[in-house]
Amino acid sequence: MSITITGATRLNVIVGEPIAQVKSPAGMTAAFAARGHDGIVAPVRVAPDHLAAFLSALDHVPNCDGIIVTVPHKFACHRHCASATERGDFLGTVNIMRRRKDGAWHGDIVDGLGFVGAVKANGGEPAGKRALLVGAGGAGSAIALALVDAGVSELAIHDADAERRDRLIARLDGRGGTKVIVGSADPTGFELVANASPAGMKPGDPLPVEVDKLAPGTFVGCVITVPVVSPLIEAARKRGCPTSTGSDMYQALQSAMVDFLLAGERIG
Repeated sequence: MSITITGATRLNVIVGEPIAQVKSPAGMTAAFAARGHDGIVAPVRVAPDHLAAFLSALDHVPNCDGIIVTVPHKFACHRHCASATERGDFLGTVNIMRRRKDGAWHGDIVDGLGFVGAVKANGGEPAGKRALLVGAGGAGSAIALALVDAGVSELAIHDADAERRDRLIARLDGRGGTKVIVGSADPTGFELVANASPAGMKPGDPLPVEVDKLAPGTFVGCVITVPVVSPLIEAARKRGCPTSTGSDMYQALQSAMVDFLLAGERIG
């Protein structure tokens, strides 16, 4: 598909640290073109110490319609939003922002919808399952909420940051009748395992769970997109587990992100 960029092309950015691993720029730009929208998504690497200055600068770039947010900026970007969806405010995090008519930002968090969509697309079903989630950051919080809303019977959350883990558990425990508890790296007894941590992005990273304790048939999903098959997914497949990858999750997310961004108001 041919894409022509002119001075009238609408700008969207994806911001993170690191940023080289993201798939959104090409996929989202092609999706815009497929819908007849003259817009692009550009990757921007911004360190946490510089995020506030970067967002403040974008406030004054009226042809920038949207911001996609990745690690580690999702909580900070929620604080920059003037408004957010119910789930964004519930979790205090966003992974996508669109410009409002008044120039301020409206945010949402759709990571969890993408993860659950990827599980279902690969033959999994969260409803009624005991689930273990590793990672209680921005993506992990969204996945935790989506798993609870999808009807898991129990959710155990494991994170090296005990304070962050416990805050998420307290927020979710009892929602929809789901029991939410402290988890560990031991997946014994769980029917669904979700890795929302960065473990596996760098060579030599430890695996997020004890894979030798995975039962064949346990569904294992991972958010990592690079490598395409993360070490966790590779190990889970060797044990006979059905899986979903970060790329599967992205495919489920892309349509929702385009819908969200195109619902905004253009200014400038």
